[in-house]
Amino acid sequence: MAANLKLKTKNSKRILIIYTGGTIGMMHHHKTKALVPLNFSEITSHIPELKHLKCKIDFHSWKKPIDSSNVDLDFWKELASVIEKNYSKHDGFVILHGTDTMAYTASALSFMLDNLQKPVILTGSQVPLGAIRNDARRNIITAMEIASSNVVIPEVGIYFSNQLYRGNRAEKYSSSKFDAFHSLSYPALVEAGVNIEYNKEAIAKKPKGKKFRVHKSLDSNVALIKLFPGIPYSMFWQVIKIDGLKAIVLEAFGSGNAPTDEVFIGYLKYATDRGIVIVDISQCSGGSVELGKYETSALLKKIGVVSGGDMTTEAALTKLMFLFGQNYSAKKVKQLMEKNLRGELS
Repeated sequence: MAANLKLKTKNSKRILIIYTGGTIGMMHHHKTKALVPLNFSEITSHIPELKHLKCKIDFHSWKKPIDSSNVDLDFWKELASVIEKNYSKHDGFVILHGTDTMAYTASALSFMLDNLQKPVILTGSQVPLGAIRNDARRNIITAMEIASSNVVIPEVGIYFSNQLYRGNRAEKYSSSKFDAFHSLSYPALVEAGVNIEYNKEAIAKKPKGKKFRVHKSLDSNVALIKLFPGIPYSMFWQVIKIDGLKAIVLEAFGSGNAPTDEVFIGYLKYATDRGIVIVDISQCSGGSVELGKYETSALLKKIGVVSGGDMTTEAALTKLMFLFGQNYSAKKVKQLMEKNLRGELS
């Protein structure tokens, strides 16, 4: 469902708001008082401030808005297709999305949208737009203002509570605070206070002479294992034996450390010898994996485990899905996992 809001502004930019679902677009029904999705063709009646932005606003709404917990690869492909279809007609995109999987979607889009030259900003809220005290209004207005700014941000970002983060660097860390996201390994691209301050040194450079492309082939044959003291090593064996498995993201301790137990290392070596890519990332939100720094990670490096550097879990998983979706060999995927493709890796 699409709608158009014609604002008479000279030389204004055109921004597409894409509503997929989530808390941000909910309103209380006037009779039942239950939360129901907002009709986005009437958004300016709920957020009249949008009328004062120097941009033309178009809308695209999912026919059936979804809870972000139901996000899957088909959803990402559809979302990328909407952007692809509207790319030439718009100067920027604001995606209204549930917060629970927003970082996954932002990371996936960062890899799927190749040679992006326009802002794609995801935002959401902790409290519905229809509530008296909410963060939805402020997040939508500021995300729109940034998307329509003369300072072009040619990348996928997450805007939340006064900060715009690089999408594949952000993580949701709180389910109750208005500042629900953070990015400990990369600075904010924008800080919105009384004035909107752009961190131009942190913003990606606009690609020159390269055509925008959308990659819709993704491969979900990846697994995630988080280490914990006392983890049964047989668990790894069960995962490794999954039919069609191509990669494992291993959330290790600290700077990439893991048990040195022979059985554990043996299982991982069995996997790498058979072409399963194992990417070591840290359970810590900040910091980076340094394989070989300590004895407890030297064995991982020796058996062919790949360092995920300072990638987030969301970035590592979606990057693997993207790379295997391009039909790269395991050897090529290993090389590219340690190479910065979209600003996901320092």
